[in-house]
Amino acid sequence: MQHELLIAIALVVMVTFLFLRRFSATIIPSVAVPLSLIGTFGVMYLAGFSINNLTLMALTVATGFVVDDAIVMLENIARYIEEGDSPLQAALKGAKQIGFTLVSLTLSLIAVLIPLLFMADVVGRLFREFAITLAVAILISLVVSLTLTPMMCARLLKREPTEDEQGRFYRASGAWIDWLIAAYGRKLQWVLRHQPLTLLVAVGSLVLTVVLYLAVPKGFFPVQDTGVIQGISEAPQSISFAAMSERQQELAKVILADPAVESLSSYIGVDGDNATLNSGRLLINLKPHNERDDSASEIIARLQPQLDRLVGIRLFMPPVQDLTIEDRVSRTQYQFSLSSPDAELLTLWSGRLVEALARQPELTDVASDLQDKGLQVYLVIDRDAASRLGVSVSNITDALYDAFGQRQISTIYTQASQYRVVLQAQSGEKIGPQALDQIHVKTTDGGQVRLSSLARVEERQAQLAIAHIGQFPAVMMSFNLAPGVALGHGVEVIEKVQHDIGMPVGVQTEFQGAAQAFQASLSSTLLLILAAGVTMYIVLGVLYESYIHPITILSTLPSAAIGALLALILSGNDLGMIAIIGIILLIGIVKKNAIMMIDFALDAERNQGIDPQTAIYQAALLRFRPILMTTLAALFGAVPLMLATGSGAELRQPLGLVMVGGLLMSQVLTLFTTPVIYLYFDRLGRRFARVDGKEVQA
Repeated sequence: MQHELLIAIALVVMVTFLFLRRFSATIIPSVAVPLSLIGTFGVMYLAGFSINNLTLMALTVATGFVVDDAIVMLENIARYIEEGDSPLQAALKGAKQIGFTLVSLTLSLIAVLIPLLFMADVVGRLFREFAITLAVAILISLVVSLTLTPMMCARLLKREPTEDEQGRFYRASGAWIDWLIAAYGRKLQWVLRHQPLTLLVAVGSLVLTVVLYLAVPKGFFPVQDTGVIQGISEAPQSISFAAMSERQQELAKVILADPAVESLSSYIGVDGDNATLNSGRLLINLKPHNERDDSASEIIARLQPQLDRLVGIRLFMPPVQDLTIEDRVSRTQYQFSLSSPDAELLTLWSGRLVEALARQPELTDVASDLQDKGLQVYLVIDRDAASRLGVSVSNITDALYDAFGQRQISTIYTQASQYRVVLQAQSGEKIGPQALDQIHVKTTDGGQVRLSSLARVEERQAQLAIAHIGQFPAVMMSFNLAPGVALGHGVEVIEKVQHDIGMPVGVQTEFQGAAQAFQASLSSTLLLILAAGVTMYIVLGVLYESYIHPITILSTLPSAAIGALLALILSGNDLGMIAIIGIILLIGIVKKNAIMMIDFALDAERNQGIDPQTAIYQAALLRFRPILMTTLAALFGAVPLMLATGSGAELRQPLGLVMVGGLLMSQVLTLFTTPVIYLYFDRLGRRFARVDGKEVQA
């Protein structure tokens, strides 16, 4: 993750140099990156945050954000220098002109992060550090861009070099940028001549966004390959410790034979992890990522058929996750509980549900923790025969405890230690109910009588462990998803099966852990995105003192969502919480294009008296270079996340995919749709203004 942060910084600096073409100019916005990150580390320290996956992910994303304000400031000052102003004059004029725009960009971007701070449940606590870290970095970059950047521009920027002083790269890159601006201007003129068609494309992008949202599979957190797999073994409920030990060792031999496995640790016995004797634990350590070609999921799929051939034991292998919200150790990745005050009803319907779910191709490794097949021995005493022989119940229990219990009969003391002497029948660990023929009980006359003549043994089934949820008996079911099946589809399958088998109302069902949090997130996802949009609308409305211009800016959002959702679908990823965070960040990024255009168009209309169409056309051409620079900086800042490798890379890849796909699509569309939508709302505003004027005159 640290390497990805450094790569992101290097890519952002490279983009800056490509457009500014001078080392002195490249240094100025590049300084904003380390200053913003160092300042963010200070705030993180004061807030008690740690360097973890989420904060590092926020810092990596921030490298593309914090340079944006400095780039916009620098580009505006450099434009005045190219027009002939001195560096000091250009710095003063450029900073004065672009200052409000930078404040609008930054505050609207921070406004997008506000809903993340108020997310509820465990997910909200997880992403609070992410949102605060990113917001602090962006805020510090604004201060740097409004103060240090103009000062450095006045000192480091020089006049535009003459044609003889320009190098080959300077001329080539300048010609390429001029060609891009000219090509964009020609296409924008065509778009402005066909405004109804462009509006239709904008409306179509909104409809397509809804269609893609309904089509994309829904998930929660991606399965991460951390290099560790947890194994949970399960044997028949009546197994002995010795037999369980042998079968556990057979599992270990098969696993260690796999070339991708480095080592493992294994243990059985009743303790804090294993509630019953028939369950065991293994912790499988895989070789480093650079020494193996397969992921943890692929290794599990390769091992499972070999392990299934072992008789009398079953192994579940969930990969260990860096980011998880599970509150208990489970056989599989997802859990589902059944509870009822009627234990018999619970046992009956939990068995039926497990059988029905096991037949569903979308689910794998369906199991329950119901342990009701254990064996329990009851000793039924013939009290009449015992009383005739003068044998009491206490005599029988004493004899049984002497043979199989832990009766201490003596202590041997030495100079260095002491040793307790425990009484036990010969082969007491191995013999079973047939021991009654070997155990004798003392009678009142001092004689001995076989215990089998006074009692008989009955074997009955009994529960090894009883789970509870809310004081009611409960059964915890666990399941995995088949390859290519999203969690949302799996939840739908389980709910449908419950309805099909006619689950009675006396049995309460509920998803647990990640599956439960996923269900809660489904209802809050759209509200979260809507809250981000409303918050940004309010902030922009206050900044522009307008109801209409914020709508123009927000019209850029569907194009970003299209690119993000298409990237997820084409790459085979689902729409999980990480991708949702990426879409929320996109909302803050893509509106920068519209803000930079609209700011300059409004300024030209008010101060130069230019008509709206000419103003927005000139603003689009004038701001094309900084728009392209800031978009590419954010895009290249996300590329290392999209191409992430190593431990836990699966957690970062959806964020990078969403941001790269959304930025590419929005860059293509918003450069053309924003001017048209601006003109449409301008005409609409003027029409309402005329109507209001007529009403006032009347």
